[in-house]
Amino acid sequence: MRPRFHPRLINPPLSDPGLFVPFLYEKRALLFDLGDLHGLTPRDLLKVSHVFVTHTHVDHFIGFDQLLRLLLGRDKELHLFGPPDFFDRVEGKLAGYTWNLVEEYQYELRLTVTELHPDKERTKRYLCQDRFIHDGEVEESPRTDVPLREPSFYVKALLLDHRIPCLGLCLVESFSININKERLGDMGLAVGPWLNRFKKALYTGKDPATPFVVTWPERGKVHTEKTFVLGDLASNIATISPGQKIAYITDMIGSAENEEKAVLLAKDADHLFIEAGFLERDKETAQRKYHLTARQAGLIAKRAGVKQLTLFHISPRYSDLEEDIMKEAMEAFRS
Repeated sequence: MRPRFHPRLINPPLSDPGLFVPFLYEKRALLFDLGDLHGLTPRDLLKVSHVFVTHTHVDHFIGFDQLLRLLLGRDKELHLFGPPDFFDRVEGKLAGYTWNLVEEYQYELRLTVTELHPDKERTKRYLCQDRFIHDGEVEESPRTDVPLREPSFYVKALLLDHRIPCLGLCLVESFSININKERLGDMGLAVGPWLNRFKKALYTGKDPATPFVVTWPERGKVHTEKTFVLGDLASNIATISPGQKIAYITDMIGSAENEEKAVLLAKDADHLFIEAGFLERDKETAQRKYHLTARQAGLIAKRAGVKQLTLFHISPRYSDLEEDIMKEAMEAFRS
């Protein structure tokens, strides 16, 4: 069975952090962090609907400009989430450019920006054709730890301590739907966009007795093939299984409180992406800089019971010792 999410690091482990999460068979993706984005193509970036910025140190936020540049002049809404004071950082970026020509754009880029505080969420909207000048209206709601929830998945975010607040993140799929293409062929059905409608009906809990019409393009026209009962179609072509869980943890001091939060986020994850900034022998330096050692990363992964572990955000001082970092973390993970 093919998973829906295919996460990959944007850059090598010693370069800027960032995770790209494309959706299988959908023109959509999520981004965790906005470091150097040159490892992604414009086609990749145009799929991005939501961005979670763990914090706004330069190596986690410099890619904002590249993404903004690509999206200008397009009919697009981009959702951005960040820690407290995120509005100031975004507005500072936007204020650095002259926007006197944007009224002439045919399409409008819309930025919906949300700050995640310990006790609340605050949201502002910025319109390109208004020169990204905010109108002063702020939406506020209680904090829930789940800033993004859709029928098929949600993203959980916890605030970690990096001397400043830093988001730890996990993406959780409600359940996984895999389509049996052989059964499709047996039933005379073609693969097509109708499968996304079909999956959406299942994710939203639509009544299994509901009629469902299968359609697909044929010779440039939409051709209605057959109407099914949703539940009967699902039992014939779909396999339902537990959904994926992907965790992303970076830039935190290895304190007891942080580690408990990290274990909670990553609990039973299919894939944990976690920073491993320093070797254990340099633990004092790691503590002073509010980062994890490779051993601490491995122990968090072990306690969380994750299935797969990927390290990133390794200090450049270890450019010749990357294998040592990997070995230290994996020994702790498998101990």
